[in-house]
Amino acid sequence: MMPLDDTDRAILRALARDATQSAGALGRRLGLSQPATWRRIKRLQDAGVIKARKLDLDADKLGFGVTVFLGVKLATKGRVSLEDFERAVTAIPEVQTVEHVLGLYDYRLRVVARDIADFERVLRRRIMTLPGAGDVEANVLLTEERRPGPL
Repeated sequence: MMPLDDTDRAILRALARDATQSAGALGRRLGLSQPATWRRIKRLQDAGVIKARKLDLDADKLGFGVTVFLGVKLATKGRVSLEDFERAVTAIPEVQTVEHVLGLYDYRLRVVARDIADFERVLRRRIMTLPGAGDVEANVLLTEERRPGPL
């Protein structure tokens, strides 16, 4: 674990709010020079603390009005490897996240679709045909009040 000081934490909080801001603008807000800010950001990236800067798209405005969380239990754990399932499920463009979890289900998926009929198509033709797919439980997202933020 990399030791972080208050300035590092301030940089991370600021970038979590808006990852597009320049090192110069961020430095001015924090009372640092542009080169000093850039060096700190680079150090955080090199250490793997900052993994990536991502674009946050509005799925609804792009025509994906339905988000569904699926719990997937593998039917034949011995015959199908977890890697086969993971490789196949990550190839489905509507699947936004794949999480291997402990509990009732083996995997938790976040799936986007244009509408419920489109989700049903994705479920029947893509999810249920995955190698080893067994029981599936769907939970439709109604609203999302808080998105994951900085740690």
